[in-house]
Amino acid sequence: MKTIFFPLLTGCMLMLSSSIKAQIQQGNVMVGGNISDMSFNLDNGGGFSMSLTPKAGWFIRNNLALGAYIDFGLTAAKGIRPSISYGVGALGRYYINDPTINVLRKTRFFGEATLGIEGFNPSAGDNTNGLGISAGPGIAYFVTPNIGLEGLIKYRGIVGFGSSPASSNLVFGLGFQIYLSREKVERELKGNAN
Repeated sequence: MKTIFFPLLTGCMLMLSSSIKAQIQQGNVMVGGNISDMSFNLDNGGGFSMSLTPKAGWFIRNNLALGAYIDFGLTAAKGIRPSISYGVGALGRYYINDPTINVLRKTRFFGEATLGIEGFNPSAGDNTNGLGISAGPGIAYFVTPNIGLEGLIKYRGIVGFGSSPASSNLVFGLGFQIYLSREKVERELKGNAN
């Protein structure tokens, strides 16, 4: 029984995972972003906190995308100066295409790393502006063949100048990506050029 079960299970996972391979193939484009640390304080005095990170990438190989990101974070509360974080730079993302790891049919695990110019300027405490680097794992769930919802947790560090020469934190982000085929992107670009 065991000799039939494991090959059958592996074969089923390979067939079920084949529908997602097309989105992460060479030449395709991903566009989307993450929202992290979104909160609204309902107490007297209130407050608001959120971070937006738009991203775009091009798959230079199957499962490997290179691109760019922009990050903007804001924390504000009544009576205090707002805290701001920012960043712009390059990103790399690698999708793990192994059916023994991606056991759910419409999911892909990935690793993401960024390198850019970033800053963290809180309303109170030390600030740091300079070279930012981040890396961490994530998971994408494809709700349609071209749209993936994702969760991502990354270590983020900034080294440079300010009242503190370095800062670091863990970032948890939720977001989505839209995956477009190379043919569709070329068709849209040609249509806009005419």
